[in-house]
Amino acid sequence: MKIRQNVRHWAAKQALTAPVVSGYVNDKLVDIHTSVFSDRADPDRRAERKAHLDDFFDATMDTYVAALEDGFPEAEAREITHAQANFDFYNHGWTEMMEFPVDEVETHYDRYADFFQKYDITIDDPLGEFRPAAGITEAPSTPGKLDDPEHPHAEGGFADDVYVETGDGELVVGGGEEPEQVDVAEAPGVPDDADEADA
Repeated sequence: MKIRQNVRHWAAKQALTAPVVSGYVNDKLVDIHTSVFSDRADPDRRAERKAHLDDFFDATMDTYVAALEDGFPEAEAREITHAQANFDFYNHGWTEMMEFPVDEVETHYDRYADFFQKYDITIDDPLGEFRPAAGITEAPSTPGKLDDPEHPHAEGGFADDVYVETGDGELVVGGGEEPEQVDVAEAPGVPDDADEADA
């Protein structure tokens, strides 16, 4: 899959595993992902999908942290969560929201099969063990779109590895090296004064 990686991604990685700020960053990242992918949906479908996307992306934040703890580099940990989302979009027939073509779904699963199997994640059950005990909000499917899928936001041909566009616009395989100095304040959602906001 082709993804981006810049200072905000490195800061988010640090923040999601840090006390105080992790909750703020988690919530902001959920908002960002729901907004980005909702904008790809048909306008008359956006509202009915919002609660589902909020719940789903919130669960994938736990997947991201688990992947980091399992030793995956930042880009791969994030790609895993994007694969989960695309499995969910595929299952719902939301092809217009997908980041890779439907014929690459199994290839993306296979690349991380060991991780997915460890946490009972399948294409049919993209959250596996990360599914909240209370479940997630359901949303209407559009299965007819799978018959003749249109995915204007999908980029094919990147299924064999994670391809990362750096902040400088360079495309590298596997992602960049984490900077030695990362300012957590650069992460989305970090309050101006995190200690005060947590009080």
